[in-house]
Amino acid sequence: MECLSDLWQNVVRHLSYSPSEPMLFSSGTFWALFIIFLPLYSLVRNRHRQMTLFVTAFSFFFYYKSSGLFVGLLAVTSLVDWTLSRILARTKKQALKKLCVGISLATSLGILAYFKYANFFLWNISTMVNGNFQPLDLVLPVGISFYTFQSVSYIVDVYKGRVAPTATWLEYAFFLSFFPALVAGPIVRADYFLPQIREKRHVTSTETYTGLWLIILGVIKKAIIADYIAQYNDLIFDTPGGYSGFETAMGVIGYTMQIYCDFSGYSDMAIGLALIMGFRLAKNFDFPYKSLNVTEFWRRWHISLSSWLRDYVYIPLGGNRKGTARTYLNNFITMLVGGLWHGAAWKFVFWGAMHGAGLAVHKASQPWLRRLPDNSVVRAISWLITMLFVMALWVFFRAGSWSDSWTILHTAVTDFSFAYAPAFASARMLWLILIGIITISHAMPEGFWNKIGDAFVKAPWTVKLFIFIAVVQCVIELRSEDVAPFIYFQF
Repeated sequence: MECLSDLWQNVVRHLSYSPSEPMLFSSGTFWALFIIFLPLYSLVRNRHRQMTLFVTAFSFFFYYKSSGLFVGLLAVTSLVDWTLSRILARTKKQALKKLCVGISLATSLGILAYFKYANFFLWNISTMVNGNFQPLDLVLPVGISFYTFQSVSYIVDVYKGRVAPTATWLEYAFFLSFFPALVAGPIVRADYFLPQIREKRHVTSTETYTGLWLIILGVIKKAIIADYIAQYNDLIFDTPGGYSGFETAMGVIGYTMQIYCDFSGYSDMAIGLALIMGFRLAKNFDFPYKSLNVTEFWRRWHISLSSWLRDYVYIPLGGNRKGTARTYLNNFITMLVGGLWHGAAWKFVFWGAMHGAGLAVHKASQPWLRRLPDNSVVRAISWLITMLFVMALWVFFRAGSWSDSWTILHTAVTDFSFAYAPAFASARMLWLILIGIITISHAMPEGFWNKIGDAFVKAPWTVKLFIFIAVVQCVIELRSEDVAPFIYFQF
């Protein structure tokens, strides 16, 4: 009996929320639960009501394991949105429609503003009046920025007639809480995803193996590359000015690769998990570090966010329809919103503002840029300028404070010397190899990785099993003591 009691307590502990051990795609607990989830899901995937109920329940449990009792906020947001969307669909009165949209936006954005920005605004007000600011004891719910943007896009699209409201609350809750994309995207758009809920799902072996390939690719990016190179990067960013310029520059390059592998790895796993279930999520990354300008970078980086900002901020502001100066201003404001979305700190506002300025400068330079020859030298210089710009701004994204950001950049530029390179290469060979792998992956021709994925899909099951075991072994060999959370969990 004592053995059964211990077993039960162990099960309850793993099923209960622990702030120190949130549910992660890279954790063993998630994969143990998903292995149980998948065969049960296969039994109900073509029974609409049972499928939506089962997946929604699992998604809410997943969010509870990720963020505890904040799952209640997710439930409230979904219920308010769905109720108001039904009123929107039934009423002919424009004033009532606008009121419904206003209530929905006030609810969703109000909750987000309270948890994410309250201390930021209070601190700034206190600074202006020389007050003694004491921050509120707030914990940011995991992924709140992601599902809030989904909530906003849904209610706006219903108002504009782009999508019909879901027939039941359960369908909308399914959309808002879909666990592969819930806590770190991709941001799911209602017009793309809602029709899939009522589709009959016949998941082919090609889709299943493609999903498995994306999951393996995501694990390689996150649990092998990002988590390993982060160990050195953290030393640099946690001790600004404490290392040589060369070592600091390597840390900046390392974080540039880390954030890509971390976030795109999550997106790959999310898209792969959804595909195995018979759902399609939009592509979120397209080798952004091969971009030749800032505009191209934002077409390749976090595509679901950049397209959301375009459709729900940039275009409503007027887009490029109100003259050149207004176009530049709209770009700038849109990226300011994007920067503030990432975090409640002036360094994020600066990060967004600089990307907005970069977009404006690139657009303003088009008449001159079009006269340049399209050759390898020009393309190489364009790529180098773009990468230096992006990497420098990632410092503000990662550093602990505004002053730390400038210290790191100053050290990397003024104290740089290749004399440190041999010792660094000797001590950090694996780190350099992993950085090289990501660099080479971006240098490969378009479609190369699609061919690799197709080869995996067509390979015998023994080859698939070997690759899977090899990846798991690499994760075990290179993992740190704790499972590292995804960077974008904080947003």
